Amino acid sequence: ITHVETIQSSEIPKTFTLHQNYPNPFNAETQIVYSIPKLSQVSLKIYNMTGQKSRTLVDEKVEPGEYQISWNGKNEAGKEVSSGIYFYKLESSGISVVKKMVLLR
Repeated sequence: ITHVETIQSSEIPKTFTLHQNYPNPFNAETQIVYSIPKLSQVSLKIYNMTGQKSRTLVDEKVEPGEYQISWNGKNEAGKEVSSGIYFYKLESSGISVVKKMVLLR
């Protein structure tokens, strides 16, 4: 089970932003931070090198703000994925941003 945490801030983000995960490369767990400027349907998914979806971390309508979620290197079935390069893709309001991360077991 993943948990999205709202990062407390007094201002609403001005832009839709996906930050680089940290740590990267990672072993057990990595943090992904993203900013949403307006109420939007948001999707955050992890893909392997061949483009197959490994995990959906977020798929819901969210209020404007900055959010942080962790990924434990497991797929939808709860099994650990192998070491390698993965991509995480944030989609919202017709905007799509992809970043790369490295999992080292």
